[in-house]
Amino acid sequence: MLSTYIDSMSQATELAAAAGSTDPRVGLRAVRALRRLLERLEVVQVDNARRQGWSWQEIADALEVSRQAVHKKHAGRPAVGSSWEA
Repeated sequence: MLSTYIDSMSQATELAAAAGSTDPRVGLRAVRALRRLLERLEVVQVDNARRQGWSWQEIADALEVSRQAVHKKHAGRPAVGSSWEA
């Protein structure tokens, strides 16, 4: 698990650097990949919070969105595993 985490963090760092590229093709691809990564991370962390008993309001507060928005986005989908590689 630690190796996967470190590998993923290295990839995220590379993507963040690529997002600042002067080549729009490189930069935009990196932005798209970062957006996907952030979505996956949000799913994993919302699931972690729910498993630990957090309310939808607590999650919404942490994400700085409304309770309704976070509930609508996450309440109906199946939970993922604890690995952020899901």
